[in-house]
Amino acid sequence: MTSDVVSAEDTELLRSSVRDAFSELSRPGDVRRLMATATGWDHDVWSRLAGELGLPGLMLSAAHGGAGFSRAELAVVMEEAGATLLCAPLFATAALAVPLLLTCADEDALARYGPDISAGRLTATVALAEDDGRWSVDELRTTARRSGGGWVLDGVKNYVVDGATAGLVLVVAASDAGPAVFAVDAAAPGSRREQLVTLDQTRKQARLTFERTPAVAVGPAAAAGAIDRASNVSRALLAAEQTGGASRCLDLTVEYAKTRIQFARPIGSFQAVKQRLAEMLIQVESARSAAYAAAADDDLARIARIAAITCTDAYNWVSAQTIQLHGGIGFTWEHDAHLYFKRARASGQLLGTPGDHIVALAKQLDAETAP
Repeated sequence: MTSDVVSAEDTELLRSSVRDAFSELSRPGDVRRLMATATGWDHDVWSRLAGELGLPGLMLSAAHGGAGFSRAELAVVMEEAGATLLCAPLFATAALAVPLLLTCADEDALARYGPDISAGRLTATVALAEDDGRWSVDELRTTARRSGGGWVLDGVKNYVVDGATAGLVLVVAASDAGPAVFAVDAAAPGSRREQLVTLDQTRKQARLTFERTPAVAVGPAAAAGAIDRASNVSRALLAAEQTGGASRCLDLTVEYAKTRIQFARPIGSFQAVKQRLAEMLIQVESARSAAYAAAADDDLARIARIAAITCTDAYNWVSAQTIQLHGGIGFTWEHDAHLYFKRARASGQLLGTPGDHIVALAKQLDAETAP
């Protein structure tokens, strides 16, 4: 089924299916168990998400083992994943690697990797940021050069989501023609992977080092445009995930306000608390509107960055209010509020900070209004 025939009813059926699956497979206890492991995710769970729901290849075509859906349907999945803090390589594989493979439009690469990604046999990620943490192709220090009949990579990539466990890493490196994309196998010689200690323990990140590491070119020799388009798709999907997290924070806080008794009344009956909850709702709904606009709009260069700013700010603020309105219990390790708070802060740095997005939008506006 392709995205142009997906009805609202089908979309809600998809939402219901993934919500039920995540509610079963990503309960708070599961999240805490998996975030304490070295890999950060469960292979059996990933196999079920791939085999029963087809989530890794949702945007890949049927010819490549996928479902042929658009980012609008994957945004629904990502929102539900964000609500449960899903510990799985879904974001790295489906929201980072697959969009880059698609925008590179390399049929050989899609035929080589697509079926295994769709079946859950291969996880993938994108390595773009370097030690400065910027999600940008400007001033790349990782280089690619020809060696014999192929390519070799030299350099360091940092903050790579699921970088220590991904079977396929799509590395953005500087070549003679400009920024380009290269596929590196997990077992490639000359590559080293170091798991990072990060604020958000529910999403593993790694530092990757390449020393004359064999690689396969993916897509055009000069791929800056494809990388930029894929990054904007990933930002739209991340915005949907952030919306799901913010929405769950609101639900947790509303439920607590109904049951926490103070002065013989539920705290939700006090006007100050009602006002704060109303403000949280406004933030969540504003984020949802921005995220789904980005998921459906063709003007991704603009709307994806607007969604990134809106959803990052909303998730940061709502998760902070969740902790505050829970009072003392909200600051404890045993409560889940801090997990959402940390995910919110970390997500806001993944694909560019709000400041980066504002600068990019200002440059777009200058270019459009220049005489």
